Amino acid sequence: MGADNDKQGPRVDVDREAIRMFLRQYPPFDAMSAEHLALLAERVREQRYAAGTQVGPRDGKPAQSLCIIRTGRVTGARVEDGRRLAADSELLPGECFPVGELLSGRSLRRAFQAEEDTVCLELDRADFQQLLRASDAFHAFCNRRLSHTLDRLLEQADNAGIKSLAGGDTSLDIQLCERLRKAPVTCAPESSIRNALQAMADAHVGSMVVVDQSTAPVGVFTLNDLLRRVALPEVDLDQEIGQVMSPDPVTLSSTAFAFEAAMVMAQNRIHHVCVVDEGRLRGVISERDLFSLQRVGLVNLTRTIRRATTVDALVPLQADIHALVGQMIDQGIKVGQIMQIITLLNDHICERVIELCMQDNEEDLSDVRFCWLAFGSEGRREQTLKTDQDNGILFEVPAGGNADAIRRRLLPVAERINKALDRCGYPLCPGNIMAGNPECCLSREEWQKRFRRWIEQGTPEHLLKAAIFFDFRVIHGPGQDAEEMRRELMELTRRNSRFRQQMAANALKNRPPLGIIRDFVTRSHGEQRNVIDLKINGVTPFVDAARIFSLAHGLPATNTVDRLWQGAECGALSRGDVEAWVIAYHYIQVLRTRQHQEQGQAGEELSNHVAPDQLNELDRKILKEAFREARKLQSKLASDYQL
Repeated sequence: MGADNDKQGPRVDVDREAIRMFLRQYPPFDAMSAEHLALLAERVREQRYAAGTQVGPRDGKPAQSLCIIRTGRVTGARVEDGRRLAADSELLPGECFPVGELLSGRSLRRAFQAEEDTVCLELDRADFQQLLRASDAFHAFCNRRLSHTLDRLLEQADNAGIKSLAGGDTSLDIQLCERLRKAPVTCAPESSIRNALQAMADAHVGSMVVVDQSTAPVGVFTLNDLLRRVALPEVDLDQEIGQVMSPDPVTLSSTAFAFEAAMVMAQNRIHHVCVVDEGRLRGVISERDLFSLQRVGLVNLTRTIRRATTVDALVPLQADIHALVGQMIDQGIKVGQIMQIITLLNDHICERVIELCMQDNEEDLSDVRFCWLAFGSEGRREQTLKTDQDNGILFEVPAGGNADAIRRRLLPVAERINKALDRCGYPLCPGNIMAGNPECCLSREEWQKRFRRWIEQGTPEHLLKAAIFFDFRVIHGPGQDAEEMRRELMELTRRNSRFRQQMAANALKNRPPLGIIRDFVTRSHGEQRNVIDLKINGVTPFVDAARIFSLAHGLPATNTVDRLWQGAECGALSRGDVEAWVIAYHYIQVLRTRQHQEQGQAGEELSNHVAPDQLNELDRKILKEAFREARKLQSKLASDYQL
């Protein structure tokens, strides 16, 4: 618990102007009005604490004041059975605590201790509440305090010209209405092909939107339609355009975001999307409108994947994916969006590999109902350029059928698919979590039986497998059985708090790599030394905690960020906390993505290991703050499950 407070020094008279000038150096005080800052400087009292003494109220008692560190250093730790555990956070000059307890009125569950002679500025609870009501800047900080420091550091990164990819506006974060530059070229369905082509030539465009009398889009005519439906069949140019257009064009509202349009184009393999409000055409957005760099086009890449007639044709495309990611990094597109686009392209390649292998299979499997599942990061749609295979098969056993007999039919083609994906740049899983493994090619009943056993028994091996297999998603085939399996899994885990507690305890074994004094804890053995594993020690704490929260509250999402926000929406998590955790999680993914791209360009093997000493000063600061947020997220997990 630390030494008794009798060792603290006396309260002393202070220079209010000096306090005001000190506070003005730190957020949120630097954003407060002069009036509110003067009020704060007038109301605080200065308190001295000797090294080793407890700062603020004891654990188990309500917080009665806000402490702002003026000089010195304070560490925080959980308290268990009256004993202060190892410190898991550090506070330096300009930082304040315990904000959460003052906001909520709950008792303190932590103990704070001066690690050296420390001076704090303390604001009584009543004055804290008054300042909270009076100052918008102070109110905003307190309600999203955890993300504030990261926000400031990321702002510094932007000002320094460092593309963080983690936040802020990017070219894909604006609404489509802001990208509409000119009126669309349109014609009526009864217009002749000749007239439509002349209008396209006059406007120097490669597509024409066909609209009805109310200007609602009913079709699109492109140069591709001209080739396939007019030139090759030798159609008379005086025929109506409505006979050769592509009907039912894909549409989005003007309030949709550019990223949505990019994903829709890639999913549908189209270069244009019609922007429609209240049934009326407002404009057309092209892929070129979304991406400023077009060395490798997202839509062309998805079309190339779809049109591949052999696995060999897919093998070179991994280089194109790397090039596309490089373009998106250069354009400043957010890392979460980049990961989703990588996942989408991986999905397309996987689907095409499955189709090609099924076509070449010696045995006709059209009578077998099955779906191909992705697990792990692919299942969560969180793919980076460095990945391996985590997949399986879920199949249906017809009445009177036999699961072993169906499995024997599926395994040969599953093995060929795994080997083909390996050739396409997706290495075989070292743990053999692949559909070609009989243990990963199961009927729905077998999968459900396995999941129930893991949840009921909860051995260390079961916990490890649950962290991989529970994040599943259908890549190819019907998804009804998988969704039914997910509903049963969610219900089983929601009812079994013991299993969730075991998962939480297992997750807490993987601590963010920060020491007591906020230095990085790097690897000191093996081939890789003085490095941090950004995936295991950086990303995984967020992934594991988000999974447990989602299982506890029956949240349907599998993506880590979606899980955290759904936790906030259902009231299980604070929105301010979630905002901070999402920023931190994305920044760690930024470093991974940036490093993978640089390694790929240099022809090096992709690695998740980063040496902190090789990062610039600003990246080191941001990474430290991101790890601190991971530690706070784990503290929330530990508190919920009394660990």
